[in-house]
Amino acid sequence: MTQDTTGRPVTIKVMVVDDHPMWRDAVARDLAGAGFEVVATAGDGEQAVRRARATAPDVVVLDLNLPAKPGVQVCKEVVAANPALRVLVLSASGEHADVLEAVKSGATGYLLKSASTEELIDAVRRTADGDAVFTPGLAGLVLGEYRRLAAEPPSTASDEPGAPRLTDRETEVLRLVAKGLSYKQIAERLVISHRTVQNHVQNTLGKLQLHNRVELVRYAIERGLDD
Repeated sequence: MTQDTTGRPVTIKVMVVDDHPMWRDAVARDLAGAGFEVVATAGDGEQAVRRARATAPDVVVLDLNLPAKPGVQVCKEVVAANPALRVLVLSASGEHADVLEAVKSGATGYLLKSASTEELIDAVRRTADGDAVFTPGLAGLVLGEYRRLAAEPPSTASDEPGAPRLTDRETEVLRLVAKGLSYKQIAERLVISHRTVQNHVQNTLGKLQLHNRVELVRYAIERGLDD
């Protein structure tokens, strides 16, 4: 469970998408046993998009290799329909191209299927809390891609004159996000609560008219905040 802004426990709603029934059922069963509410499962891409819109999960645990519609396209569509939804890719592929394509499509985390049940449960919880969760070794790859993307011409409305100003604390949190720190690490560094870090990030996303951590880090790196 996570907590709402008043500190009350909230059950995290999860959807599991995988074309292998035994794997899909096992993941759903493990997550349900850990206290998550599994609101839907899906075995192909088209089904995944429909059920995500119908059930509004907090986190989609998504395989990339799907029939009918590839996982990256599913990711794009469900995030576009609900920007608050978070996608954790759970894939057998550790290929760099697959990881980067998933992130560009809106995934906020990428875990290999070799992960343990405990690692998966922790990853889903952290994804729901807003952390970017990656199998060890992949986080540096993604941060490098953020920097490469930052070299491209920006295209967000936040670059227009009159863009909202961030508070000193929001800028400080943004700087640490750009350095690749998790929300927990930021909270420890600034001696504030995990929830306060989340609130600062959500406020910053709203002010800058950005949708996810990928866009936020790109924005920060473009402005040299990762130095």
